[in-house]
Amino acid sequence: MSGVFGVVSNEDCVSDLFYGTDYHSHLGTIRGGMVVSNPQGFTRFIHDITNAQFRSKFEDDIMKMHGNMGIGVISDYEDQPLLIGSHLGPYAIVTVGKILNTEHLVAESFGKRATHFTQMDGGEINPTELVATLINQEASFELGIEKAQSVIEGSCSLLLLTADGIYAARDKLGRTPIQIGRKEGAWAATLETCALPNLGYEAERTLGPGEIVRITLDGVERKKAPEERMQICSFLWVYYGYPASTYEGVNVEEARNRCGAALARKDDVEVDLVAGIPDSGTGHAIGYANESGVPYSRPFVKYTPTWPRSFMPQDQRVRDLVARMKLIPIGDLVKGKRLLFCEDSIVRGTQLADQIQRLYDDGAREVHMRPACPPLIYGCKFLNFSRSRSEMDLAARKAIRQLEGDGDKNLGEYAKTGSEKRCAMIDCIARNLRLTSLRYQDLEDLVDAIGLPKEKLCTYCWDGAE
Repeated sequence: MSGVFGVVSNEDCVSDLFYGTDYHSHLGTIRGGMVVSNPQGFTRFIHDITNAQFRSKFEDDIMKMHGNMGIGVISDYEDQPLLIGSHLGPYAIVTVGKILNTEHLVAESFGKRATHFTQMDGGEINPTELVATLINQEASFELGIEKAQSVIEGSCSLLLLTADGIYAARDKLGRTPIQIGRKEGAWAATLETCALPNLGYEAERTLGPGEIVRITLDGVERKKAPEERMQICSFLWVYYGYPASTYEGVNVEEARNRCGAALARKDDVEVDLVAGIPDSGTGHAIGYANESGVPYSRPFVKYTPTWPRSFMPQDQRVRDLVARMKLIPIGDLVKGKRLLFCEDSIVRGTQLADQIQRLYDDGAREVHMRPACPPLIYGCKFLNFSRSRSEMDLAARKAIRQLEGDGDKNLGEYAKTGSEKRCAMIDCIARNLRLTSLRYQDLEDLVDAIGLPKEKLCTYCWDGAE
């Protein structure tokens, strides 16, 4: 997952661009980048942020940047923004999404005999460069963006900076949001609305699926009308969206509170306290505690001064170490207690298993887990929200393999709420994690907590529905 921010202002935009982009730091850990446009052209900086915060890497750069328009990105994969020279004119581009048919699109582009790509480490093609290549094949920016959106399988939202304004486009099924903010003398485009209020912007509107606009000081000009069908990623509210952000009119923290309340209404377990696995489990736990009347507490606290990042390094060994270093148990709140934890989800379960063992080591009598979403059975095809290299790394698929001898068998039955196979899978996961009890959120309750019709939500990772 990545995050993007763009601004058009009648004054120098660098400060807003810097802080607006920084408000997306929870979405990526690989690269950060910003580019501004001024009469002399583009000024761009890209830095590796795997071992440092975005802000610390760019504090010196912003003194060298000036301009009235700019775009920024926190990327969890490739170098961005890219500077492109084309028959449409020079431009800069940032993207969010995942391209599933890269090989096919690259082969088609090579067939035109006038295309080349800069290879990344490992011989991969930079997906943002591929998007730019698709755009360049058409006669205008809006036609090029529309062409790219139509042929890409997966998802791609983008910001494109030209000398005449910023083009903003939401992917064709709206899996990731692009939202417009406004203040006196300036317009912004952002994935996260939490980037807007502290910079003085008010959320103006959200682009519809496949919608394309051009943003100038005169306002927001629609270049392509939105499509009817929407499949926005439900995981925005469950996990990687920021609590202060709102998508499609639904605030993340409120949705998480409703998720926790729904879990509590179907629970009858007797425990001494309710807690959340920091940070994203906290909102769910508050909802559970308020609904159940069980006291909310923090037997785990997150050490943020030197471990502030939400996402983790790519290396599994380092990732496990960082996860352990970030969370500190409070023994006095653990010893002899029956603990219930709300978690956003169980993906692989490797870090969670370590956290549970630490609680038992500190004297916990019982450890109950309540994930705020159903078991993850299918690997996400549309966004890079998980580090899992294979669906078989998922805790649910490991359990299915233990039960069936084949992790691909009867997936539909395991995804079905209340089925015998689903109950057996959940019991197996609970045993693997050494949990006293494990109860997942039902998909129907998650959809109700978000508050949008199911047909407008992507729930593929839970039920395989496309």
